[in-house]
Amino acid sequence: MVKQTELIVRQLGVQHYQDIWHNMQRFTDQRDAQTPDEIWLVQHLPVFTQGQAGKAEHLLQQTAIPVVQSDRGGQITYHGPGQQVMYVLIDIKRQKALGNELNVRQLVTALEQAVVQTLADYGLKAYAKPDAPGVYIDEKKICSLGLRIRKGCSFHGLALNINMDLSPFHFINPCGYAGLEMCQLADFIQPAEATCEQVAPKLVAHFAQLLGYNATKF
Repeated sequence: MVKQTELIVRQLGVQHYQDIWHNMQRFTDQRDAQTPDEIWLVQHLPVFTQGQAGKAEHLLQQTAIPVVQSDRGGQITYHGPGQQVMYVLIDIKRQKALGNELNVRQLVTALEQAVVQTLADYGLKAYAKPDAPGVYIDEKKICSLGLRIRKGCSFHGLALNINMDLSPFHFINPCGYAGLEMCQLADFIQPAEATCEQVAPKLVAHFAQLLGYNATKF
């Protein structure tokens, strides 16, 4: 019997987006009521991803960076090295059955607050917006968010800009918002301290605490 608080954390390094995406689909399709929830930490090779309802006009310019039509929510965004992606494979249905209050909106809020609390560890005042999922600093977006729910289970997650090349965001309307400026942790602290390796443990710890998990690193 899986413990309701068990959370397996996997560090996957730098990977092609489509490989991880298809692995998330496979994991979700094959999991059962006893499968522990997992977090996958990954950085992606450069790629634009469109959400399910993504509109083509939000890609402003064709480039050599591939565009992948994904099955997550939200509009177009960019992934690249130096951005910490955290995928959350959570059995929401099981949490409800165990009497834990968790729905999709609450999961989104937990993801946003985990980022807000992580950035607060660096002395930064970040915030979420009720009408535009993600996390912001001074009206600039530092973290994008998109989920998919299948069989009562979540996959996809968040992408937190740490220390990366932000220029590809100029080729899109990020998350469907024309003129939205993006920022990253390295804009606010010493770049040497802005690494995925240093940020990821804080992010996982805050998320686990918010939802009452005991995280186990693999």
